[in-house]
Amino acid sequence: MALQCGIVGLPNVGKSTLFNCLSSAKAQAANFPFCTIEPNVGVITVPDERLNKLAELVHPGRIVPATVEIVDIAGLVKGASKGEGLGNKFLGNIRECDAIIHVLRCFDDDNVTHVDGTVNPVRDKEIIDTELQIKDLESVEQRIAKVEKQANAGDKAAKVQLGVLKKYYDALSKGESARTVTFDTKDEQKAAHDLFLLTAKPVLYVCNVDEASAATGNKYVEDVREAVKNEEAEVLVLAAKTEADIAELESYEDRQMFLEEVGLQESGVNRLIKAAFKLLNLETFITAGEMEVKAWTYHKGWKAPQCAGVIHTDFEKGFIRAEVIKYDDYIAYGSEAAVREAGKMGVEGKEYVVQDGDIMHFRFNV
Repeated sequence: MALQCGIVGLPNVGKSTLFNCLSSAKAQAANFPFCTIEPNVGVITVPDERLNKLAELVHPGRIVPATVEIVDIAGLVKGASKGEGLGNKFLGNIRECDAIIHVLRCFDDDNVTHVDGTVNPVRDKEIIDTELQIKDLESVEQRIAKVEKQANAGDKAAKVQLGVLKKYYDALSKGESARTVTFDTKDEQKAAHDLFLLTAKPVLYVCNVDEASAATGNKYVEDVREAVKNEEAEVLVLAAKTEADIAELESYEDRQMFLEEVGLQESGVNRLIKAAFKLLNLETFITAGEMEVKAWTYHKGWKAPQCAGVIHTDFEKGFIRAEVIKYDDYIAYGSEAAVREAGKMGVEGKEYVVQDGDIMHFRFNV
């Protein structure tokens, strides 16, 4: 399930430094614009303490966590929608991503150049929003011109699409992103999804602060929270430079000691990876046995047969039932056998909606 989050932002806000912390696929981090020319893709392990606790009980041959793909995309500048800077490349790369991690500079440092001369994360956010909205508006206008004739001729699908396009046009014309527009019917929702608009993608705002602000944030972060309060978007605070220092430490104990010194219980990188996974609307179910304890990725809301198909298509085709143990029950009773004996194992059919952290065994017949 290769879904991608794209890291975006203006030049020199800390995108590549952050990407280097996330991935062993090192992006070039330098104090000048456009040091990331081609998008770097990193396959990132999703931290999940549940797997380690299950492994202590099961003693498997290996632990296999879930992963998520992160893409570091070249910095955007004002005028990108018209091809300025690396605009066309940026817009093409972001269109291929499923969600956006928008990095905003929320720190002062005279040694790190800002492309616009001053630090103002809300202005920076609006620059990128505007460029993406302009590109989406162009796309919507072109599609309206194509669909309108079909709709007027009585094509039902075209009528639905035209209604969706006009709602998007109204929002984008007012400087609002496509993600602020909602649709009631499944036909409208499908038509909206098939447009692949840039500003329809879910977004996570990452405020890159200095070390002193890593635990509590600062005035810049407060300004960002106020600016995005109506977007239903998460704001995450981390210090990319500090995270880079933590990543250089070899032992878990040293990293935890460093985190405690700056007032954090968990690294910003771990919180970011978990948030990115959630942003993509992903969850995990778990299989636990002597061979391995493994997290399997699925879309939130999937039913048991669909999740069975994640393991193997035959499991979905011949699905009979799913045997489900809740994570807390497994930990409380200490083994699958003890859970069965206590009558805590659920037997679920085709309509069961899988829950994050379910420990599952599928019965099938092909």
